[in-house]
Amino acid sequence: MFSHSGMVLVWLSATHEKGPGLEEIFYIADRNSVDRAEELVRQFGMQAIDEAAARSRHYRELGNAIRFCEWRQIERFLSVLALDMAVGTVH
Repeated sequence: MFSHSGMVLVWLSATHEKGPGLEEIFYIADRNSVDRAEELVRQFGMQAIDEAAARSRHYRELGNAIRFCEWRQIERFLSVLALDMAVGTVH
């Protein structure tokens, strides 16, 4: 994880059917997004990922790209937190 100017970058490396080494990069734009993710976990438990996905779909349907992207990133962030394994380099 790398933090710069309030932006958190998370670098993921995953193995897929097409082979290893596929990297996915996503970011959390600010602390408010992390706070929203935490609130979803408190309210919905393991269903928080589904709730974030529903909110992202809602904003996509409204045509609000900014809110759609924000909730989509929160969904991805929660998905990483739900993994039972370490992601990235472990020090």
